[in-house]
Amino acid sequence: MHKGIFITGTGTDIGKTYVTALIVKKLHGAGCKTAYFKAAVSGNERDGSGRLIPGDAMFVKTVSSIPQPLDTMCPYVYEQALSPHLAARLEGQPVGLERVTEQFEQLCGEYDTIVCEGSGGIVCPIRCDEKLIMLEDVIKALGLPCLIVADAGLGTINSTVLTSEYMRSRGIAINGIILNNFRKGDVMEEDNRYMCERLTGLPVIACVGRDDKEIGIDTERLLGICKGEAL
Repeated sequence: MHKGIFITGTGTDIGKTYVTALIVKKLHGAGCKTAYFKAAVSGNERDGSGRLIPGDAMFVKTVSSIPQPLDTMCPYVYEQALSPHLAARLEGQPVGLERVTEQFEQLCGEYDTIVCEGSGGIVCPIRCDEKLIMLEDVIKALGLPCLIVADAGLGTINSTVLTSEYMRSRGIAINGIILNNFRKGDVMEEDNRYMCERLTGLPVIACVGRDDKEIGIDTERLLGICKGEAL
């Protein structure tokens, strides 16, 4: 069984990378040899030599201070800010699950815990040509349980419940929910937390406020979640 967690979300731009960076920072700071991994990342810029730099990976590396080499973090890096399947088609570099799993396995042999980040929401096409590869196929290929990142604001009950139900229908294990942009004491957002737990049956394991520098979850509990232990 692999040692790690897969971070997915209720949609695009809800803060998966930010939350992932805080998780990696927490684990690294506790002395756990932690790696970051993202199968496909789009919307990236080139450095002075013309090399594409995976922006999400660079952000996580900077925030967490992990020494992992940047070129081991993302096997597929695209320039255009499009869904991975379309960026891959236009740039002529389709995702292959064999390459993804091979690079992931290499990390498993070198690190204690791997924190993987998904692209977009859970219903995200990664490749669509003669083959169809969805984000859920990547999750299953890596054999990891998931955490769902959701925005704490209005509409999150619907999107979180739909995401969790879709994942369950596909046989994907979910270890909990993290609410991002959470305002402690806000009546609506506190109720959103309660309703997400009640309607999904999943624990909200952490609430991350805007510009938080740390994630409010006990290190041992976080390590247990990454190991798939019961909450």
